[in-house]
Amino acid sequence: MVTGKTCTMYCVEREILDEQRLEELSRRLDSSQTHTLFSHRLKNSLRCSIPKLKRTVVGFLPVLYWLPHYSVWDYGMPDLISGISVGIMHLPQGMAYALLASLPPVFGLYSSFYPALVYFFFGSSRHISIGTFTILSIMVGSVTERLAPDENFLIVNKTSGIEEVDITARDLYRVQVAAATTVLGGSIQVILGLMQFGFVGTYLSEPLVRAYTSAAAAHAVLAQLKTIFGVSPARFSGPLSMVYTLVDVCGLLPNTHLPTLVVSVLSIVILITAKELNNRCRKKLQVPIPVELIVIVVGTLISFYAHLNETYEISVVGKIPSGIQPPTMPNASIFPEVVVDAFALAIVGYAISVSLGKTFALKHGYKIDSSQELVALGLSNAVGGFFQCYSVCASMSRSLIQETTGGRTQMAGIASSVIVLVTMMKLGSLFQELPKAVLAAIVFVNLKGMFKQYTDIVTLWRRNKIDLVVWLVTWVSTLLLNLDMGLAASISFAMLTVIFRTQSPRYSVLGHLPGTELYLDLESHREVREVPGITIFRSSATIYFANAELYLEALKEKSGLDITKMITYKRRQEAKQRKRDRRAARRAKRQAKRQRSRGGVFSVEEEAGQLGERGRDFIQDEESGWKNRENSTVFIMPETPNNSWVYLKGTDPETTTLGSMSDLQDGDITTLGCSSEDTLSRDLERISLGSLGKWTWDIHSIILDLSTANFIDTVALKTLRNIFHDFGEIDVDIYIAGCQAPVVEQLEQGGFFSDITKERLFTTVHDAVLYCINLRGDGTLPNYDIKVHMSNTRL
Repeated sequence: MVTGKTCTMYCVEREILDEQRLEELSRRLDSSQTHTLFSHRLKNSLRCSIPKLKRTVVGFLPVLYWLPHYSVWDYGMPDLISGISVGIMHLPQGMAYALLASLPPVFGLYSSFYPALVYFFFGSSRHISIGTFTILSIMVGSVTERLAPDENFLIVNKTSGIEEVDITARDLYRVQVAAATTVLGGSIQVILGLMQFGFVGTYLSEPLVRAYTSAAAAHAVLAQLKTIFGVSPARFSGPLSMVYTLVDVCGLLPNTHLPTLVVSVLSIVILITAKELNNRCRKKLQVPIPVELIVIVVGTLISFYAHLNETYEISVVGKIPSGIQPPTMPNASIFPEVVVDAFALAIVGYAISVSLGKTFALKHGYKIDSSQELVALGLSNAVGGFFQCYSVCASMSRSLIQETTGGRTQMAGIASSVIVLVTMMKLGSLFQELPKAVLAAIVFVNLKGMFKQYTDIVTLWRRNKIDLVVWLVTWVSTLLLNLDMGLAASISFAMLTVIFRTQSPRYSVLGHLPGTELYLDLESHREVREVPGITIFRSSATIYFANAELYLEALKEKSGLDITKMITYKRRQEAKQRKRDRRAARRAKRQAKRQRSRGGVFSVEEEAGQLGERGRDFIQDEESGWKNRENSTVFIMPETPNNSWVYLKGTDPETTTLGSMSDLQDGDITTLGCSSEDTLSRDLERISLGSLGKWTWDIHSIILDLSTANFIDTVALKTLRNIFHDFGEIDVDIYIAGCQAPVVEQLEQGGFFSDITKERLFTTVHDAVLYCINLRGDGTLPNYDIKVHMSNTRL
């Protein structure tokens, strides 16, 4: 243990464990016992018991877990107050967000009622409020307007002879499109949830979701400008549709309907003022004032008694049917046209809901099942689609109200559904004279929280530049490419950033922390020491096809051994040795021929062997001279062909000085003036292998720490095999340490151990270091007394 500057001597007596030893220990388990254990596990997995059945049913219907223990005395009143507060918010938001979906307001009330009832039985979160939400409403609106534009429903008025839109037929078909999209999206969520694909929402990072919702808020504001100003711009779809719509709205501003604008501005001012008072008095008020509902009621009364529609031509909600609609089958012929939109709705809705659910679960000390949440949300949408609802998810504002007003369970959702049901059955017709400008103002003001998310740009600039780029790309692509294509582009770019990060990992050489079995980065920790003769190399990312070549290059750089030049020099030396041997053999043949011509008896093989021995002795003498020279001089190769060779005097890095070419004696080295093959060949001959590496070539072992790798593909497998082969050519041993079990299995399946034994694979870096030290016998770890059982390591 290291405390300050004091070290404690450790004495370790244990066996060094490599992969082969571990396998031998595991094989000691009797095969019959293994068969018994496997049979026992198989029977347990197939056995149907009452507790197992109960866990399965309760897992699918979480309401059966908490409802039997529900205490009316403790939870009843808080849930009732919370449910009434949320139900009052459902009414204005449901009708207002239906306009974002380009549907009649009553269908927003339907979407606030049926999905909440379904989620009560299948949801695992106790605090989120399921219903209409801004982002999903806009996404549904883009689908309905694309498949049911106004120009497809133009008719000629028999009285005036003017061509106008058949609103009834248009709205009827838009409802069918929204219902079909909702059923399909819900089915996708259910299938993914049953397949335990709840993790798909994790691919939508927080910066991506916040940027996407911020851009969607801009789409929502633009969609409400026509209602606020009382103009009728043309409808555009596809990329850049937002730009075209904005240009068209700006061109129509001189035609603004002033009475509608006055109603919109007054509603916005009243809502903003009342909400600010609510926030300031939040601690004093047990239940927030239902500002939106008050504005709707007052607006409806003023419109009814002042006859705003007849007198000033202010557009109102119109007829709202009372009662509930019977279930109807969705139009299946629409499915192929909306499958992409349905998938986008499924993913975005789930990401928003599960993030809110996890936030409240962490705050109140319970857990939610991500896959079960996917099933619950999917069933809420699929069942709701049969009752002409459109896609829903958890609402941020309503969920906060449900939690802050004391809601404890989903009984609050039942109470809010009752409020919506009473409105649909008896009170819906009272809102027929409500100006649409009031609903547009409600949407506009509720988007204030999303516009605050633009402060993320400053925060991310300080904390993480890559997340900032993801935020900006998501925002721009969602604005310019629309919500569906923007989401696809954003996810694709986010995946590219992941690939980029894995392609640029941190490579480090590890050193030993004296007195421990820890190995840390030499550059980051001053107290660690490099193990003599051993280089421990680690990458911060897993090795795969995208960064395998970078891994090899970093290993060469960090180890200080330019393996390519070393092998090139070695092979050229071997080729020249073979050439000398052939010359010696030819000389021997000529000499033998001359001897025979003189009448003497001569053995060609004997003479060739003698000449070969003389040639090899000459080469050894020449190389030994260079080895002696390299102990006092280390040469550095030039970075460019135009530079001359330089050398460093001395082998101690602390006392080494840089010398110039004029300091060299004749014959020491040849200056590189060009990049021709002959010149490079001569220069490589003049440089020893050690001079191509570190100050002295003192590395005998390299340990690859693969503890960060979670998989190995075929390219990485080939790279590792090449590392073993290439470094082995210059007598440097390679070892692998820290592999996870799946990585070892992939190495086996890839045939990695066909020519490389498992004796090179160790459980920990420390085991590999101990083995190298004992094998070479040329060093010890400081402050670490090593006593190991080497006899048990090799089997």
